[in-house]
Amino acid sequence: MNPPPNLNPLARLYRWMEWFTFGPALGRCRRAFLPELLSSRRALALGDGDGRFTARLLRANPRVHIDAVDASSAMLRQLLRRAGPHAPRVRTHCADARLWQPASQPYDLVFAHFFLDFLTPGEVLALARRLRPAVSPSALWAVSEFVVPPSLFGRLVARPVVAGLYRAFGLLTGLKVRRLPDHPRALAQAGFTLLGRRTFLRGLLVSELWQPCPVPASKTFAASPSKPATEPAEVLQAC
Repeated sequence: MNPPPNLNPLARLYRWMEWFTFGPALGRCRRAFLPELLSSRRALALGDGDGRFTARLLRANPRVHIDAVDASSAMLRQLLRRAGPHAPRVRTHCADARLWQPASQPYDLVFAHFFLDFLTPGEVLALARRLRPAVSPSALWAVSEFVVPPSLFGRLVARPVVAGLYRAFGLLTGLKVRRLPDHPRALAQAGFTLLGRRTFLRGLLVSELWQPCPVPASKTFAASPSKPATEPAEVLQAC
């Protein structure tokens, strides 16, 4: 496992770096499904950077409490500063999300905005599988990510842009990942189903809303060595 990127030097500049490169587009992408998240009570924030979405959710939903996980202590300080008077409803965890163990009480919301692209496909799958038992059956998982769409725009514009971002973050933070993971495939394999999807900047940015697959009760079979009972993993893959 590669060490997490060091985002501490960028914490104060992150907002302005984002604005000068993509303007308000990333912010709109993060907030695409915000109205659907206003009934949540226990949320898990994975790598929310300087906390702009966390602060917006806290203002819009006065009853939500958030566990914020980030490997950057400087980013977590910025997140708490941005939360302002709502900071008492945030509990920070300075930890590598790939290794962090969730709390015993289930979350009804997870959000990971422009975070999964820091991980390999195997790490996304392992993270999603570890979180699957830690969320309630009706929980929502909001994801915002870069995507290379299968179009001429994707080949000529999106792919070079994404490659340039990976090179820049590699130089500035030590990030070792160089390719976007197939996060939809990983989330589906871990037992989540896609509820909604919105795109921005001609498909370069995507906002998605996921939910755990409903797991029906296993069918009862007569005891027979030739016809074993259905395994839970098979049910999850079929949903």
